[in-house]
Amino acid sequence: MENIALIESFSEFKGDKNIDRVTLMAILEEVFRAALKRKFGSDDNFDIIINPDKGDLEIWRNRVVVADGMSEDDNEEIELAEARKIEPDFEIGEDVSEEVKLIDLGRRAILALRQNLISKIYEHDSTNTFKHFKELEGDIYSAEVHHIRHNAVILLDDEGNELVLPKSEQIRSDYFRKGDSVRGIIKTVELRGNKPVIIMSRTAPEFLVKLFEQEIPEVFDGLITIEGVARIPGEKAKVAVDSYDDRIDPVGACVGMKGSRIHGIVRELGNENIDVLNFTKNTQLFIARALSPAKVVSMKIHEEEGREDGKKGRVDVFLQPEEVSKAIGKNGVNIRLASQLTGYELDVQREGVEMEDDVELTEFSDEIEAWVIQEFKNIGLDTARSVLEKDVAELVKRTDLEEETILEVQKILKDEFED
Repeated sequence: MENIALIESFSEFKGDKNIDRVTLMAILEEVFRAALKRKFGSDDNFDIIINPDKGDLEIWRNRVVVADGMSEDDNEEIELAEARKIEPDFEIGEDVSEEVKLIDLGRRAILALRQNLISKIYEHDSTNTFKHFKELEGDIYSAEVHHIRHNAVILLDDEGNELVLPKSEQIRSDYFRKGDSVRGIIKTVELRGNKPVIIMSRTAPEFLVKLFEQEIPEVFDGLITIEGVARIPGEKAKVAVDSYDDRIDPVGACVGMKGSRIHGIVRELGNENIDVLNFTKNTQLFIARALSPAKVVSMKIHEEEGREDGKKGRVDVFLQPEEVSKAIGKNGVNIRLASQLTGYELDVQREGVEMEDDVELTEFSDEIEAWVIQEFKNIGLDTARSVLEKDVAELVKRTDLEEETILEVQKILKDEFED
């Protein structure tokens, strides 16, 4: 294989990967030096001259002339008789530069050299891609659907980089077809076997934050800050906003006239219902706002450090009976989001209902399994009477419990009051 042919075989990768001239020459020299080292034991006394644009390559070996029979290292020394075959007037002690042809390396070495070139190019490209996307973690990115797998959507950007949108990072209502443009945030970037794996997410709370920054100028400019986000992707979200400028209404600015500003965000998120509320450092007021549209009568906060669930504590929230369903929301969504946003476990209580007339579900822990009690608490039912007041069909729909389990629980609870 001629020198130029080897360089041309490399150019097919160079063109695709947009490698700059300096990097290209460094990779070429590194690969050739590795080949020389394997062949001659050392590459220290070799000069490599490369012009990748023209396909020129020259390799020169520099050796010192020694007396005949005195050479201790044929790679670094050349005997006088051998040197004078190159140039008849060489003398002992002089330096001899001799061009090394690629063919001298051997056919197998040349084939290995080409494979090494390809490997180095892809390694360089992967490293650059990894660094590029690592800097974009947490930012919004757009790419096109290339193909769809059962557990992920594979995307390609304009540069041909592959991104993965796993099923777990998709909004439940997401439906994609080949060629669709998809927006999400770069969630994680990692190297797996020298290949960058770029994970995109549409369910992360950060995606909602970035959409606010894109769609609402005051958020982008820092006039409005987002103090907290809680999401159940595709269903509902609560966003707490604040402003250091008293002249700005942060909620109004985010929502816009008749919802004009937030409409684009809602549409991007599959019609996810977004509640925007004013942030405050007053914990009681913040919890009350988070439970909107329910109107809170009063609450009692129990601070608890070191909880396994990471919550700051538990709050007994008292509401009028007709407000309880609003606080809980459909399938318990409202109270779950309020809990996420505030960082407290929220325990809804009916104002005016004497505890003597009711019993906490936790009192039945010896008869009812903890996970079953938690299912009821997830939808705001934490007392015996609150469970008994609900229709079995409704409880089946709103919890992950079987009808048989619910009937058994209600029987246990009824027995308590009949006694």
